[in-house]
Amino acid sequence: MIDIGLGHYLTLGAIIFTIGVIGIFLNRKNIIVILMSIELILLAVNINLVSFSIFLNNLIGQVFTVFILTVAAAEAAIGLAIIVVYYRNAGTISVEEINKLKG
Repeated sequence: MIDIGLGHYLTLGAIIFTIGVIGIFLNRKNIIVILMSIELILLAVNINLVSFSIFLNNLIGQVFTVFILTVAAAEAAIGLAIIVVYYRNAGTISVEEINKLKG
C-alpha cells in the first residue's frame, strides 16, 4: 500500500502552479484562458495550504483556503461580466484589442 505524504501534495501543487504560469505566458491572446490559468494558480495555492494544514494539525490553512475560494469565485464572476460587456461593445475579446479601453 502506498502512503501519500506531504511531498506528493506539494508536487501536485507545483505541477498545477507551473501549468497555470505556462498558460499565462504562452497564451496572451485569449483572455478566457488567462483567467483559467489564474484559477489554476489559486488552486495550486489552495492545495498547498490544505496539505500543510493537515500536516501541521492546524486549521488556519483551511480557513485561508475558504477565503481564497471566495475571492476566486468573485474574480471569475466579475471577470466574465467584464468580458461579456466588452464583447458587446467591441465585438471581440482579443487581448490585443483591449487597449481601446483607454480613455
